[in-house]
Amino acid sequence: MSARILVLGGGGREHAIVKALARSPQSPELFCAPGNPGIAADATCLADLDPVDPAAVTAKAVELGIDLVAVGPEAPLVAGVVDALSEAGIAAFGPSGAAAQLEGSKSFAKKAMEEAGVPTAGYGVVTDRESALAKVAETGCPVVLKADGLAAGKGVLICLDETEAHEAIEVFFTEQRFGQTEVVVEEFLEGEELSLLAICDGERAIPLAPAQDYKRIGEGDTGPNTGGMGSYSPVQTVSSDQLEELSATVHQPIVDLMARRGHPFHGVLYAGLMMTADGPKVLEYNTRFGDPETQAVLPRLQSDLVDLFFAATKPGGLADLEVSFADQFAVTVVLASAGYPASSSKGDVITGLEEAARLAEVVHAGTAEANGEIVTAGGRVLNLTGLGPDAATARDRAYDAADAVNFDGKQMRRDIAERAVRRERDQDPK
Repeated sequence: MSARILVLGGGGREHAIVKALARSPQSPELFCAPGNPGIAADATCLADLDPVDPAAVTAKAVELGIDLVAVGPEAPLVAGVVDALSEAGIAAFGPSGAAAQLEGSKSFAKKAMEEAGVPTAGYGVVTDRESALAKVAETGCPVVLKADGLAAGKGVLICLDETEAHEAIEVFFTEQRFGQTEVVVEEFLEGEELSLLAICDGERAIPLAPAQDYKRIGEGDTGPNTGGMGSYSPVQTVSSDQLEELSATVHQPIVDLMARRGHPFHGVLYAGLMMTADGPKVLEYNTRFGDPETQAVLPRLQSDLVDLFFAATKPGGLADLEVSFADQFAVTVVLASAGYPASSSKGDVITGLEEAARLAEVVHAGTAEANGEIVTAGGRVLNLTGLGPDAATARDRAYDAADAVNFDGKQMRRDIAERAVRRERDQDPK
């Protein structure tokens, strides 16, 4: 009898997870809450189930005879959904509420990195406008200010000069855009960013394929930070040996630390890295699959995601499993709604989805159904992932698919994976 799996969330990451689970030879029966119109093709969507309500999720899982719940977004993790499911004897892929504080609180994560000996940027935590001004003056510019709590990927402000830093301080403490929050003031790191995810079983961390994502809305990394405008995998500058070394430096010490604290880490530990001249340094941890990195990483996965999910829920369960990836490239282009990230247009009719699906993997991120048509639901709307034997081919397929899709106010970056294609071309002996 095939496993019954419930995925929590309704965005692009969750659609990519559902697609990867649906590819399993075990043919699991899939449910998703709340899901979206794209996810509905592969899973039964539970639109009325609130994924951030631990009691409701647990009750529904019991009612449906769910064997495993896979948590997509960060909010249910921080809310303690995994704890509630565990108490009910239901396997859950994701960390406990205590372990999820690695993402739920930037200051918690920075202190954990210090204790575990993980390389990261120098920082200070401030609680008011005056202490923020003093810390910025001490750190110097450029400087990075981060809301301590969850902010959907938008709570990080990179300030190149004093004027921008003072404006950011007003955003946090006068406007209170992210509510009443402590703020982490962090030294600015230079280098190339790298996203490295690892699946963890409470004892060990097994790295997945490296990826690179694009946080800013504009080409050339300009404009405000978003949840992510595109990604690609693999990253040519990271060899398999370097991958193991990196994971041993940035993942395993945190897994060991959380085990010592009595909060073993199960699920996915995402390390956002800056590859500086002084070596890799951790910018942040997420305690779930990254978005949109997942959309570029999972289509390349050759291992059975169902097996990996179940194994990660058991202490030491990953000991006998290997994670393998296809020798191909994946490039993900994000299409965002008009006004994003400051605001979001909703209800715009989307056309060209069938044509796009012939060219690339189409993942729904912010879509809805209205009068029999697929429409935008705000924010990041669609992810188009092109696959190919090389970066150039995969990139062309992703952009051909992106160009086939239309809706009013469509936004996208045209420079996703440009660096990867250039590196490929530079290595070509011709």
